[in-house]
Amino acid sequence: MAVVTMKSLLESGVHFGHQVKRWDPRMKKYIFAERNGIHIIDLQKTIQAIKDAYDAVRKVISSGKTVLFVGTKKQAQQAIQKEAERCGMYYVNNRWLGGMLTNFITIKKSLLRLKKLEKMEIDGTFENLTKKEIAALGKERTKLQKNLGGIKEMKEPPGILFIIDTRMEAIAVAEAQRIGIPIVAVVDTNCNPEGIDYPIPGNDDAIRAITLFTQIIANAVIEADNEVGLKIIENLENEDEETEEILSDASVKEEDREIDIHTYTEDHAPAKQEAETEDDDLPVDIDKAYGEE
Repeated sequence: MAVVTMKSLLESGVHFGHQVKRWDPRMKKYIFAERNGIHIIDLQKTIQAIKDAYDAVRKVISSGKTVLFVGTKKQAQQAIQKEAERCGMYYVNNRWLGGMLTNFITIKKSLLRLKKLEKMEIDGTFENLTKKEIAALGKERTKLQKNLGGIKEMKEPPGILFIIDTRMEAIAVAEAQRIGIPIVAVVDTNCNPEGIDYPIPGNDDAIRAITLFTQIIANAVIEADNEVGLKIIENLENEDEETEEILSDASVKEEDREIDIHTYTEDHAPAKQEAETEDDDLPVDIDKAYGEE
């Protein structure tokens, strides 16, 4: 099944780049032509890049790691949150705080603080505080939720990053490169594709283009999760079959085994039932009893 079609890319405006005067020469290999002072991106290379990124995300999810969606520009905020929540991954769509990856221990303290404030609001702690204290804590919780709400349940750094606009998210790119986290990123004609593990040449300003790219990555996560689920089910079925075979081999009853009449001896004969041996010990004369009856 195709990951994306040329028609969907054209309809989303993925092929439109920036003005010629704003280009980055390192994007030259991804540019198809120039029209009316605007660079046109080669969609053949975009499709191949999408497939490579799709496979990379699937491998990361299959290995048990996570994806972090990053896009803080206004055009990307809604799509990043919606698609990340749809596939059950983490996201940053308001502001990238310095050290989110390189100083994750400190970020975890902020996450614990956010969870504590949410718990205080639920368990009735606010009822014993003044209005001024409640307002201050509420303001702090809102700020933490805005910046860290998308990674509230993240226990460790992600396995891969998906970034919209590497120029705007330069700090996130630098941190990921520093600790060796692979990057999937949409790079426009004014971006630098060097240092990006899986660059996807395309329009990073149009809402429809951003939504399309984000949906593709989310679909890769969902597909990989489904494959992992199928593998687990298959393994369980195989284990059940092996167990049944073992039980069927071990449950052959003694009386069901074949006996060679010529070699059969009394030692192998089954013991008489207790009912037969107890007839001699009966206190009543059986013949007399039957006669009287």
